[in-house]
Amino acid sequence: MKQKTQHFIKHNIPFLLIGCIVILLAANLLYGSVHIPADEVFNILLGGKAEKMAWEYIILDSRLPQTLTALLSGAALAAAGLMLQTAFNNPLAGPDILGINSGAGLGAAIVLLLFGGLMPTGNLFFGGSLAIVAAAFVGALLVTMVILAFSTRLRSHTMLLIIGMMIGYIVSSIVSLLNFFSTAEGVQSYMMWGMGNFGGVSRQSLPLFATLIVVGLVIAIGLVKPLNALLLGERYAENLGVNIRRTRLLLLLATGILVAVTTAYCGPVNFIGLAVPHMARLMLGTGDHRRLMPTTLLCGSVIALLCNIICTLPGDKGLLPLNAITPIIGAPIIIYVIISKRKTLA
Repeated sequence: MKQKTQHFIKHNIPFLLIGCIVILLAANLLYGSVHIPADEVFNILLGGKAEKMAWEYIILDSRLPQTLTALLSGAALAAAGLMLQTAFNNPLAGPDILGINSGAGLGAAIVLLLFGGLMPTGNLFFGGSLAIVAAAFVGALLVTMVILAFSTRLRSHTMLLIIGMMIGYIVSSIVSLLNFFSTAEGVQSYMMWGMGNFGGVSRQSLPLFATLIVVGLVIAIGLVKPLNALLLGERYAENLGVNIRRTRLLLLLATGILVAVTTAYCGPVNFIGLAVPHMARLMLGTGDHRRLMPTTLLCGSVIALLCNIICTLPGDKGLLPLNAITPIIGAPIIIYVIISKRKTLA
């Protein structure tokens, strides 16, 4: 009986995860610092008039964009983590390992620390969250382009991984120098951005954010077969007809888009990209990307939605930093994976 139950759960994990996502979506929309009756929430979502105008603003302009951002960001970071772990054959590879997060951080640091929250455009300046998002996206994209350029010259994934780490160190050094010479207000603003927050996407920005994430996820899903071949090694994959260079370029492009867009809007979100692929592997007990990729996407969305709820404190107590919550979930998983690997090697 127990074996039958375990077999049923293992083969229906995607449906169970979809059920969790539906519950968490509802919970994210219903729960917040301001209490709004459930019937009013669903009435507003269906296009009805709210009893209070403020409720309509809270649901449509705050909770709904934040919930959908968490849903998409979790899937994006998880997919990026899975692709990098497979490509580099390294269970501890994550979206921040190639320095893309650091590139986004440098862009944000230049705006917040060097220009005081304003971005120069010719003789004009524009500021606010738009300037930070634009600069972070450009920074992440530039690092991605550098990595892509190196990938055309290097065949070794390990060398590419090391270069990514070195770029991350260089960028972190520049950010440290900017922090040293910046004002207290600029340092505080940068620190707040670096804590992560799914509330950075406005209702107006959501269509663009969602479109870019979906493009990245479509490329990632299209790489399922080459990723399966890479599990057997590069030489075997080449014998099966896989174009390694083309696969690597597409993989880095997809990773760059997913991480750059998510980091630009939400700040650097730690551990989701690193830990979620391992969660999916533990659930399925397989490395087949035909099952692993969709399960990883769903797991990522579940974890991100769960973290978003935990970050919301009751009443007027505000929000907890996202990066204070994700390690609590992610770190134990990574520790378990390391211990399991050690036992296997022993």
